[in-house]
Amino acid sequence: MAQISGNPEPVDAAIVPRFGAIPTFMRLPHIPDPARVDIALIGVPWDGGTTNRAGARHGPREIRNMSSFMRKVHHVSRIAPYKLARIADLGDAPVNPIDLGDSLARIERFFKQVHEAGAVPLSAGGDHLITLPILRAIARERPVGLIHFDAHSDTNDRYFGNNPYTHGTPFRRAVEEGLLDPKRTVQIGIRGSIYSPEDMDFAESSGMRVIYMEEFCRLGEEKVIAEARRVVGQGPAYVSFDVDGLDPVFAPGTGTPEIGGLTTREAQHIVRGLQGLDLVGGDVVEVSPPFDPSGNTALVGASFMFEIMCLLAEAVARRKGGH
Repeated sequence: MAQISGNPEPVDAAIVPRFGAIPTFMRLPHIPDPARVDIALIGVPWDGGTTNRAGARHGPREIRNMSSFMRKVHHVSRIAPYKLARIADLGDAPVNPIDLGDSLARIERFFKQVHEAGAVPLSAGGDHLITLPILRAIARERPVGLIHFDAHSDTNDRYFGNNPYTHGTPFRRAVEEGLLDPKRTVQIGIRGSIYSPEDMDFAESSGMRVIYMEEFCRLGEEKVIAEARRVVGQGPAYVSFDVDGLDPVFAPGTGTPEIGGLTTREAQHIVRGLQGLDLVGGDVVEVSPPFDPSGNTALVGASFMFEIMCLLAEAVARRKGGH
C-alpha cells in the first residue's frame, strides 16, 4: 500500500485500479500504530450482541471493499480530509466470537490504546453493542454528547432473563456508567413496533431528545439539523450511525430492518449539517453483508464513514488551530 510524503493519502486509482491491491478503508495505508495518526479507521468485526439476524461481523471487510469508491474531497463542503489530518486504517479491534464479556473487554482495551495515543476513532461494525466499549475507552474522563441515527433507541434494559448486554442496550448502559450525557443526546429516525408501552421510558425520562420518524417528517431536514446542534451544543460529541436508521430499500443488508425510514439523501444532508461540532469519534454499525449480496448496503456504510470522516478531519484541524 503506497504512502506519499506527509499525510497518508488513498492509492491513486489512475495508478492502481480500485479492484487491485489489498483492501483497506478508503484505500489508505495500514498503520497499526495509533500514535502516527490523527484519525484511526478501525474495523470491529463482532456481532455477539445480536438477538436475531446475525451477520454484522462481516461488515468491516465489505465496507473496506466498497470504500474503494470514495475519492479524496467532499463535493459539497469541499473538505479534503487527507490534507487536514493524518488518517489511516489501523486494522481490526480484537474480538472473541464465542464470549461476549471477553469481546467487550478486548474492544475496550484496544480503543483505550487508540485514545491514549491521541487518535480519534472512526469505526465500522459490527452490531451496535460495539459502541459501548468504545465509549468506555474514550469517555471515561467526561461524558460525551451523542448524535444517534437509528430506527431503534437501543436503551432497553435486559434480554433473555438478566442479560444487560445486547445491541439493544448500549446507550442505557452508557448513561448508567456516566459515559453519555442523555441531555446532550439526540436520536434521529426512531420508529417501528416495540415490545411494550414502556420501551421508550428510559430514553425519554433521562432527557434524550428522541426524534421519531413522524416528527422528522413534520420538521424537515433543516429543523432537525438545528435541533441536533442545539441539543449537542459545544461540548465533545460522538456520532453513531446505524444503517437501519435508513429505510431498508436503501440498506437491506442489516439485521433489524424497519420500513418507513430515512433516505440516504436525507441522512447525508443531516450528517453534513453537523460540521463545526466538537466531534471526538464516530461509528457506522449493523451493516450485515449476508443479507445484501449486491453490496449496496456496504457501499452505504462506506459512504457514511467518508461523510463522518470529513467532519472528524475538520474537527481535528480546528482543535489544532488549523483551517
